[in-house]
Amino acid sequence: MASGSGYGGPNQKIDYVFKVVLIGDSAVGKSQILSRFARNEFSLDSKATIGVEFQTRTLVIDHKSVKAQIWDTAGQERYRAVTSAYYRGAVGALLVYDITKRQTFEHIPRWLEELRNHADNNIVIMLVGNKCDLANLRAVQTEDAKEFAQKEGLFFLETSALEATNVESAFLTVLTEIFRVVSKKALIANQGQGNGNASSLSGTKIVVPGPEQETGAKKKICCTSA
Repeated sequence: MASGSGYGGPNQKIDYVFKVVLIGDSAVGKSQILSRFARNEFSLDSKATIGVEFQTRTLVIDHKSVKAQIWDTAGQERYRAVTSAYYRGAVGALLVYDITKRQTFEHIPRWLEELRNHADNNIVIMLVGNKCDLANLRAVQTEDAKEFAQKEGLFFLETSALEATNVESAFLTVLTEIFRVVSKKALIANQGQGNGNASSLSGTKIVVPGPEQETGAKKKICCTSA
């Protein structure tokens, strides 16, 4: 099980480093999701991301220290030149759309294609419908997104970075799934690299079962009432 309470100190021993990328159209709330997960913050005057930035958070999964390296990039077309470097080494991804803007959901197949063209074929992907606190402005039905996620073999949750709803669950689902694969030795471990005993998963192959095989209690996918 994952513990979400740990924001690791500078001297903490790291067992694994997982790179996770955030992708999706501009203004869907990627940076706010990152800030909520990494620092438990939300800024009402957040500005558009320029280029690429990343933040880290260290947490404990099954008594192992895992550093999540979360990368955020601008959704605008003019920054797409960073694509290859951005995806390189990623073992997880959050594919984000805005539930109040149908077009951002309609662009998801394009983002997914780009992700699969540049990242490992077996990357763990979570489809995220953000801003579900704005239920009265909903333009994307939960069932539509759930159906797409099932068809493409993705995990799926709706989140609210503003209200901190399901943000933790989205990241921990992805990170725990990656860790589960590692613990079953279903990848080619990249041994002898990184600092100390830390194992970076950059460039390794992983074999990930579909979301329908997830075990344990079912998560609340939609953060608003039906």
